[in-house]
Amino acid sequence: MANYKALYQEVILDHNKKPRNYGTLAHASHHAVGHNPLCGDHISVALSLDRECIDCIAFQGESCAICKASASMMTSAVKGKTRADAEILIQEFLAMATGKLKVDSLNHIGRLAVFAGVCDLPTRVKCAILPWHTLHAALNSVASASTESGPDPSHAPIANP
Repeated sequence: MANYKALYQEVILDHNKKPRNYGTLAHASHHAVGHNPLCGDHISVALSLDRECIDCIAFQGESCAICKASASMMTSAVKGKTRADAEILIQEFLAMATGKLKVDSLNHIGRLAVFAGVCDLPTRVKCAILPWHTLHAALNSVASASTESGPDPSHAPIANP
């Protein structure tokens, strides 16, 4: 367990210091802004679809280390995937982060499994899932996402488009 926690901290620190796909995307076909009012995280996700495949993706904003690391790993994980595959990954990540799905039963999570332990940190769950809700909003042409709009997103699943 200590090794797992050390890996989690190492990955979070690495992606926080050197986030992948951080910045703007000049010719984005889809965009959404996400906000977590509890801790002040604000991020935006922009992407370009080539047919149904995520060709380019970027994120930017001000957020805590967990949110930034989650966004960084998310953009790397979905880049090159189809919209449908990205939606599956969104569902699995949200279920994993909220403790509804165990890592050993997942087929698509891969390296994102380092976030499995976030479900044991209730105050940090929303930090980890904000980028994923924002990606879902962008893919579905919804302008914004919030961890506090409507039902608590750490307890409510996203409906399939």
